[in-house]
Amino acid sequence: MNLIIKKELLLNNLNYVSKALSTKNLIPVLAGIKFELKKDGLYLMCSNDDITIETYIQKKEIDEINELGNIIIPGKYFVDIIRKIPNDYIKIKTDGLKIIINTETAEYNLNGLSSNEFPNRNLEFNDNPIILSKINLKDIINQTSFAVSTQESRPILTGINLKIKNKELECVATDSYRLSRKKMQLQEKIKEEINIIIPGKNLIELSRMLGEENNNIEIHIFSNNILFKYDNILFQSRLLNGTYPDTSKLISNDSNLKIIVNADEMYNVIDRASLLTTEKEKNVVKMEIKKEKMIISSVSQEIGKIEEKMNIKKDNENEINISFSSKYMMEALKAFKEENLEINLLGEIKPIIIKEKDKDDLIQLVLPIKTF
Repeated sequence: MNLIIKKELLLNNLNYVSKALSTKNLIPVLAGIKFELKKDGLYLMCSNDDITIETYIQKKEIDEINELGNIIIPGKYFVDIIRKIPNDYIKIKTDGLKIIINTETAEYNLNGLSSNEFPNRNLEFNDNPIILSKINLKDIINQTSFAVSTQESRPILTGINLKIKNKELECVATDSYRLSRKKMQLQEKIKEEINIIIPGKNLIELSRMLGEENNNIEIHIFSNNILFKYDNILFQSRLLNGTYPDTSKLISNDSNLKIIVNADEMYNVIDRASLLTTEKEKNVVKMEIKKEKMIISSVSQEIGKIEEKMNIKKDNENEINISFSSKYMMEALKAFKEENLEINLLGEIKPIIIKEKDKDDLIQLVLPIKTF
């Protein structure tokens, strides 16, 4: 392998694939980046137990190709070297299982591995992929992924449940203390129903890679994995095995009291009122609805008390006192883009349901916390 390539171009692609570098040294080859220089361009691939990422640099984007070839390069060291090289252009060549990086003023030698040692990662496509815009996919991930569980004791809840029936796509995440559900209509009707669970941390990693362009992304779903194809990138994630709990019964249309709030104002009020709370005590704040006021308060026996008030609109004269995790409520509020939100309160020990006014495409649910 022998080529000359612009540093910025190479580094951009390395930054993508290196997200799949293995941090566990049980299989040394997975700490490497597979380089494969073919007639049509340069392919870079990294893989770990969870995800596989491949990028492709077209031949016309590479300044000079003198010899084709392939090798596995030590990922961390190679990325660090490329990042810190001051030159605009880099010459890369192999000598057996050694990789040599040349600039005008420096030479770096790294020991590589045979590409035959890299595990076979079959990045395949199906005939009828699901098509979404990148912006819509980012919204789905960002509005649900924060609610996944981080506890490995219930591994199924560390994933996001993706279901598609006809033209309706639904994503649900829950850690059993709060829930997020996002619905969206697809442009094309699908033939078979889909019900899969994708590890939340993998989707968060994908969201960070998507950028701001609003072009389309193809989603290819198989029995054990899901593949996202966009621009010059392939991102494959394993799926979680098991049955996701039925959460539909948790979201009730009943209401003891319905209030309309300004999302930003409520977020800021809770943020200030929670200054005395601690994560150890679940960041508990108390909410009282009296007349046309919402009162948010927190108490610390050692430090003191904070009480904040804000104006609201309500649909009846009922009053309610309820406590909840300020952290969970703030994350739920942050998921919405609309200014005015509708909050349904069913009782002091019933779930708090938050949604956009007159819309059901995004619903957040936060369980109350008993403080008596």
